[in-house]
Amino acid sequence: MNTTFQGSKDYVASDELMRSVNIAIALQKPLLIKGEPGTGKTMLAEAISAALGKKLIIWNIKSTTKAQDGLYVYDVVQRLYDSQFGNEGVDDIKKYVKLGKLGEAFSADEQVILLIDEIDKADLEFPNDLLWELDKMEFYIPETKETVKAKQRPIVIITSNAEKELPDAFLRRCIFHYIEFPDEQQMKEIINVHYDAIEEHLLEQVLDTFYWIRDLYNIQKKPSTSEVIDWIQALVLGGIDPDKIKEKIPFAGVLLKKNEDIDTMRRYLK
Repeated sequence: MNTTFQGSKDYVASDELMRSVNIAIALQKPLLIKGEPGTGKTMLAEAISAALGKKLIIWNIKSTTKAQDGLYVYDVVQRLYDSQFGNEGVDDIKKYVKLGKLGEAFSADEQVILLIDEIDKADLEFPNDLLWELDKMEFYIPETKETVKAKQRPIVIITSNAEKELPDAFLRRCIFHYIEFPDEQQMKEIINVHYDAIEEHLLEQVLDTFYWIRDLYNIQKKPSTSEVIDWIQALVLGGIDPDKIKEKIPFAGVLLKKNEDIDTMRRYLK
């Protein structure tokens, strides 16, 4: 099976990004991906999964997520309920232990891709709480007195929107890569993946307007790659004349999601 990532037909990756992925795989270290929203951090894990033919397990991190959630959950309430009503098998604690996403990745018979998505959403202790598990690729379940050890070391991809600084001890254990926002040439390649028959003049007008908006002073939330892709679809469905795009910025709400940013853009259009 292929273990070298060379991009995929649905994902445009720079040479530097592909090298970072392959170094992380070779060194068996987590790959920490940072970049502004919409630069394809989450899609990278999907592309690696497709390119290498390996299952993808996604652990979506929220503000309330704890490290324990990724290991296992012991449903003591269900066990208590079953004991009260005389249900069979209540003495089999394993029935009440459910593995989390990290546990699933460790238990898989074949190597999987584990995506820990948006790790910076959790509290500051969350990354430190995973140090042992990511280093040793194992964890202990006291309730069953069992150790869950990775059958095959998963390829771990971790994404961050850089909303919080991650602990130094955690960073030392990762290979780091920052995805720069695509320049116009790379953006063309990305758009052509999604629209293989887009008219060249339309694409030129879209990109010229898109990067003009991103460069405006005081824009609080710059439009991302996913938003320009949606905008193209809106322009095509709306039958907009390409020469009118920069003059009127139709469907601006597809690109800009704050009233203040739309007001800023309109001031520059006058």
